[in-house]
Amino acid sequence: MHMWKRTAAVTTAIAFALLLLLEPAAPASALTLPEGLKIVTEKGREVSIARSDEESAREAVSLARSPWRPVVDLYARETWLQYQPMAKFGPNVVPTSQDQFTTYGVRATQVLYDFGKTSSSIAAAKEGVRSRESGTFRARNHSAFEFITAYFDLLEAEDLLTVAQEEVGRYETHRKDAEARLKAGVITKNEVLQADVVLADSKQRLLTAENARSLRTSRVNSLLLRPLNDPVQATPPAGHPPLPATLEEAWQAAERENPDLRDLDARVRAKEAGVSSVRSEYLPTLYVSGGYEKSENEYLVHDSNWSFIAGININLMAGGATDARIGMAKSELSSLQLTRDRVLDAVRLDTKAAWLEIQLSQQKIQVAEAAVAQADENLRLARLRFKEGVGTATDVTDAVTLLTTARTNVSRATYGQKRAEAALLAALGRDLTAEYGSNKENAPVAAPSSSPTSSSSPTPGAK
Repeated sequence: MHMWKRTAAVTTAIAFALLLLLEPAAPASALTLPEGLKIVTEKGREVSIARSDEESAREAVSLARSPWRPVVDLYARETWLQYQPMAKFGPNVVPTSQDQFTTYGVRATQVLYDFGKTSSSIAAAKEGVRSRESGTFRARNHSAFEFITAYFDLLEAEDLLTVAQEEVGRYETHRKDAEARLKAGVITKNEVLQADVVLADSKQRLLTAENARSLRTSRVNSLLLRPLNDPVQATPPAGHPPLPATLEEAWQAAERENPDLRDLDARVRAKEAGVSSVRSEYLPTLYVSGGYEKSENEYLVHDSNWSFIAGININLMAGGATDARIGMAKSELSSLQLTRDRVLDAVRLDTKAAWLEIQLSQQKIQVAEAAVAQADENLRLARLRFKEGVGTATDVTDAVTLLTTARTNVSRATYGQKRAEAALLAALGRDLTAEYGSNKENAPVAAPSSSPTSSSSPTPGAK
């Protein structure tokens, strides 16, 4: 009986293990570019950090407004005197206070006017918020661009994997043809061996392509905060985003909307307001103050009292601190202005590089697509000549290589153009999530212009 139970348990365990082995692998989850962008821009670490910095800048505005609000102090103190205070009236000495007593009270102070010091500080803080908003937008766009690039890299890797698989299939077909002709006695063994060598070489390239696809899949998963080995089925987006008509228009748009330039503009305005705020320290501050105070002192006729004070404070000398702060603020302002000029040149260079890359990729695509058709026809003729005994095996392998090269060039040019389009949009300061974050089909790309700066040149991508 026990033996039968052990046998049944072992049989059950083996059956369960077989079921696990025969269970099909989890299918790759379909992923579109808009879906990925939504995840990256909402949950990305860089974006979360930028949002926290933006919230901190908003609190700085409230801090800058604080001088316009009343300051209320509640205080209490204990006083110990070495000698009891007394007053002399002729030969008589009369005590006027205890040598130890307690005092407590409340006082409120309100600044009435400080000649623009607080208002300038508030303006600087508001510009700081605008700077942080540009930083948040930049972080979100950077994350989106990073994901778009990784997404197109994955699509390119899958396309190149397909090219490698097709190459292996063509070499396998050629090897079968060579074996058939060897059996017919019309070629030598060397040609079959040559087919084996090129087939093995193509299989190695296929393994390399598979590894590249796997690595780029892991890169996409990393940006999506998923396990690196999760399978992903990327869906190619349709069409192309709209782009400016000329390079000059692109430069103008970049100078207006680029987040780095907007950030620097806000920081320049904030620093200018900061200089005004520091300068106002030379001017008087008008204030009022009032409160209530009580002292537990038996010698006082009125041990509690209300008070009201209207006053003015003027900074006559602060040891040169105000002059030093003004000098520092002016130097920082000059540095920011020079930095903006440098960043503007860098943005223009990035814009031009992306613009030229788009046009170059368009030309490459046209040439490569024509080459694919020619290479395909060349391979057909080479196979036909080889089967008829007119051509050689080398002609066939060379034709397969040419076709693979042409197909590879089309894929690289196609996704090179897509990456360049995303780089141009990022340089222009466009919201990449809005540009790529919908499933609607974008406009096709127009033919490249002959001159990148010509105002009459057609658009690389128009609505």
